[in-house]
Amino acid sequence: MDFRPLTCENVLWNERIDMQEIVDTVVIGAGVIGLAVARELAQRGREVWLLEQAGAIGQGISARSSEVVHAGIYYPIGSWKARLCVEGRELLYGYCAARSVPFRRLGKLVIATEDAQLPLLESMVMRARASGVDDLVLLDADGVARLEPSLRCRGALSSPSTGIIDSHALMWSLLADAEAAGAVLVLHSPVRRIDCDGGVLRLEIGEEDSDNVSLLATRQLVNAAGLDAAGLAAMIEGLPDVPRARYAKGNYFSIAGRVPFERLIYPLPEPGGLGVHLTLDLGGQARFGPDVEWVEQPDYQVDPGRAGAFAEAIRRWWPALPETALMPAYAGVRPKLDGRSGDFCIEGPEVHGLDGLVNLFGIESPGLTACLAIAREVGDRLDGHRPVALDID
Repeated sequence: MDFRPLTCENVLWNERIDMQEIVDTVVIGAGVIGLAVARELAQRGREVWLLEQAGAIGQGISARSSEVVHAGIYYPIGSWKARLCVEGRELLYGYCAARSVPFRRLGKLVIATEDAQLPLLESMVMRARASGVDDLVLLDADGVARLEPSLRCRGALSSPSTGIIDSHALMWSLLADAEAAGAVLVLHSPVRRIDCDGGVLRLEIGEEDSDNVSLLATRQLVNAAGLDAAGLAAMIEGLPDVPRARYAKGNYFSIAGRVPFERLIYPLPEPGGLGVHLTLDLGGQARFGPDVEWVEQPDYQVDPGRAGAFAEAIRRWWPALPETALMPAYAGVRPKLDGRSGDFCIEGPEVHGLDGLVNLFGIESPGLTACLAIAREVGDRLDGHRPVALDID
């Protein structure tokens, strides 16, 4: 791929230059969601600029996921997560197959370690089927043992459409598509101020402690800034009901060598997350996690002292986990919203009244799975609320 990083200095307009036109659409945040949105909008014929504060794409939430393609099992019927996960899963598998992005539909088991949990599996199947997940199979203990002899449980829900993906290869492919359709990636471009002026959104770009500032104006703005999305929206004066971000840190541990499992293994969900589960990467390496650790600010250090709690949770379904086998791997942070439901929050002009603005709040798991469906939704929102062409004097 011919990739040339762009900076504020050689792309963006300076305040002293007379601006006669404005950029059609700006997307803030070059994680998997921002990249998918930029690709979608560029392929719909828009002029798209994609701003990223870091020096490379995918350096935030997208770099620290479990890389799981979710089936859509857990989410409330009618929620954005349920709808966009199911829609996005098939879009994503089709995209990866067409673009040679590595993936595997290896399946997963959601397990009940106690008899009292078995009815919960049955209720999960009913909810998932109502959301369009129609390939789930309930297994008793003997059925599980035939698939995964080392797994101890009383029963399980088998999800054959769950898979894993190379998320970094996906992001580079999305970028290639976006650029082929005319989108422009602009790195090292933190947005520090947003003003709305007569239907035009004006962005001030530059580091907080720097005098090197560039200005950019746009008709349409998509806030896909991940952990920073709520703070970014709070910059816009008069924008109603901006949520406050909360940070749910998830720690992961790894283990040397192979594990005796061929599928992903998930316990039943817990408050704030899906419990300490086993995922496999495309090379067969096992990762356990994430747990839920509430933090005031994003923090990516893994405390080795948490290994004991991980081992206790894992031995409920894998008693043969070797002593002292767990090693700190990495951590991610989920963008939760204070005072909101746990659903994706996609707010366009129909919510806040500001033409051309779409805010994406709380895009956590299954955001990777749903990225192409989220991008379609954003495109549809902007198509339905596209203002007339404006020039700046």
